[in-house]
Amino acid sequence: MGKLNGRVALVTGGARGQGACEARLFADEGARVVVADVLDDPGREVAAQLGDQGRFVHLDVTSQAGWAEAVEFALQHFGHLDALVNNAGVGSGGVIQETSLEEFWRVIRINQVGVFLGMRAAVPAMIAAGGGTVVNTASTSGLVGIAGTGAYTASKHAVIAMTRVAALELGPSHIRVNVVAPGGVDTPMNAAVAGEMDIPAEADPHAKLPLGRIGRPEEIAQLALFLTSDDSSYVTGAVHVADGGMLAGLIEF
Repeated sequence: MGKLNGRVALVTGGARGQGACEARLFADEGARVVVADVLDDPGREVAAQLGDQGRFVHLDVTSQAGWAEAVEFALQHFGHLDALVNNAGVGSGGVIQETSLEEFWRVIRINQVGVFLGMRAAVPAMIAAGGGTVVNTASTSGLVGIAGTGAYTASKHAVIAMTRVAALELGPSHIRVNVVAPGGVDTPMNAAVAGEMDIPAEADPHAKLPLGRIGRPEEIAQLALFLTSDDSSYVTGAVHVADGGMLAGLIEF
């Protein structure tokens, strides 16, 4: 307890799934948390669960103006900003030749441009605070190709690349920037993508993983906490995989 005492964090996509777990865990560890999402009612509910440590702000991560307002909201309510978790994202299933340009750009704008805008908006406040941390959410799809996820995979590769550049640029300002790269996680987004890819509800592709199951959002939140806390004080520009062993190698041949 208390690993984030005195810190202020902004968590995007905080209304449900990984983001909601991260917001709750950060508050449990002493942080004051701005829960940001386009889902207003669930987002307000998560923030309310945090009591005085939580506030909700509506944020479309593709909007420059929205980002400026969210950072200013954090400063007005909590006085400073020390941590950003770029968790908001969307999934997308479909082979390349059947993916429309509109769908491709939708995924890129949210998953990739949203992360860029978030870092750009939050960094000046972190510099003013004397430093901070950024945790960007990528995926195992940011490290390997996964058939049927062309737009999503492109966006997550870009998140990892931007994180590495940001770590190089921001280290002298005492800002650490890292990536969490989950495999399959039991969230509404994962379920929606499985539906788009026509994976039967009774099928469990994660059963063949070394750990034999899908990940839990609470497990990814613990990794985000590690990267935000002083436990990772010498870690920046790194990709941290939590995938149940998916990328370890071939299970069958």
